[in-house]
Amino acid sequence: MSRPVTPACAQPTSDAPVQPNTGEILLRTFTDLRDELVSTLCFLLGNAEDAQDVAQETFLRCWRTQEGLLDVHNLRAWIFRVGLNAAKDLQRSAWRRRVKPLLGAEAMATTENPSPLSGLEDQETIQRLREALLRLRPEEKEVFLLRQNGELTYDQIAEMYDRPVGTVKTQMRAALQKLRKILA
Repeated sequence: MSRPVTPACAQPTSDAPVQPNTGEILLRTFTDLRDELVSTLCFLLGNAEDAQDVAQETFLRCWRTQEGLLDVHNLRAWIFRVGLNAAKDLQRSAWRRRVKPLLGAEAMATTENPSPLSGLEDQETIQRLREALLRLRPEEKEVFLLRQNGELTYDQIAEMYDRPVGTVKTQMRAALQKLRKILA
């Protein structure tokens, strides 16, 4: 009696561990860092609505190219890079250049219910930081936000921009010096 032959890919063997597909990995990673990405985009773009839109566009761009994820060494850094590119695309658009960004504290999402006094102090601090960030050069602002909000290492940021690590550290140092001077 002959047994029917089934292709090896038809049923997983009980010995082989089931590997999550690239879509699941991308979705899990994006979900984990979404709040940090949106916060970074808020600082770059100046308002929460644009940040949410760009975060959504970032996910779509990542999803469309998920077959190349196996070649990505640092998925977190790659997602942030895609997000920054999407933000730059929005900033370059003709419509965007005619619109002034909202610089109020309403652009920063808050998850806590602080007391009225501490809430006002937090809003004032956020406003001062936002205004200080607007005075930084674009590359200083991006390095600062990726390091602080994105929690990326200097090596990861350098890899994203294809720059020497020393250059990234110099940009971060310049950003910190300017921010200290402005906020002092």
